[in-house]
Amino acid sequence: MFHGSIVALITPMRENGDIDYVCLRKLVDWHIAQRTDAIVVIGTTGEASTLGIEEQNNVIKTVVEQTHRRIPIIASTGTQSTLKTIEQTRVAMEIGVDACLLVTPYYNLPTQEGLYQHYRLVADKVPIPQILYNVPKRTGCDLLPKTVAKLAGIANIVGIKEGRPERAKEILELCGKNIDVYSGDDNTALEIMRIGGKGVISVAANLVPQYMHNLYELVKKEAWEAAEKLDQQLRLLYQGLFIESNPIPVKWLAAERDLISSSTLRLPLTTLSTPCQVSLAPVIHLLEALL
Repeated sequence: MFHGSIVALITPMRENGDIDYVCLRKLVDWHIAQRTDAIVVIGTTGEASTLGIEEQNNVIKTVVEQTHRRIPIIASTGTQSTLKTIEQTRVAMEIGVDACLLVTPYYNLPTQEGLYQHYRLVADKVPIPQILYNVPKRTGCDLLPKTVAKLAGIANIVGIKEGRPERAKEILELCGKNIDVYSGDDNTALEIMRIGGKGVISVAANLVPQYMHNLYELVKKEAWEAAEKLDQQLRLLYQGLFIESNPIPVKWLAAERDLISSSTLRLPLTTLSTPCQVSLAPVIHLLEALL
């Protein structure tokens, strides 16, 4: 249903911490011009955890309005509460998104049965395509392949974001064509697409959207040598994006490239430290060469 380079969009902010909606609209148009295949809004990279509910909804509305249905929009609406997830997913559907991305409930450590019941109920209550999101290092909760296989039988559960190639392989073997797999990590995007993944939900695409789109196109053509060469070219960027917690580096780099007016984040996230700024000098040079 969705494929290719799906940008995990940053949320631009002014220096005072207010959301910069003018810049947000410009980013949407730029991504479309750069051939981004779909946009994820208010995810981890979009700083959902420090946005109020009204702000989250306003970001979704702004992006939906600006795209004019030119590319799919996926809203990240997962929470640690099933009832809140249902509510936020329904609101996003009513605003007009094409799908929702649902992270596993975090901190409260549900069992596999709890995860199954959570996702089953959200899918039952909100008739919109839904993509599961498994990221144990952030949530403390691991959605196992056998549970994904049970959920894959639900019609509107259409995909899963999973960054580990070994897990992606197991899910694809268990589920076949019943669910699409997307890499949740630029570092593993090529490896996961090589074994049947449909694309990547990408942080790097905030900076090099055309290149991430091209990577997927090369995979589709099975042009493996060219895909590997491009992937290697981007490795320095992939690594630099996690020199500190995401989205700190990507916002700093985006500001350096004048894609956004400020690298401002909301506490408890702070702007990129001076030593890390120095360390990213080679990445800046790479971006200058690419763009």
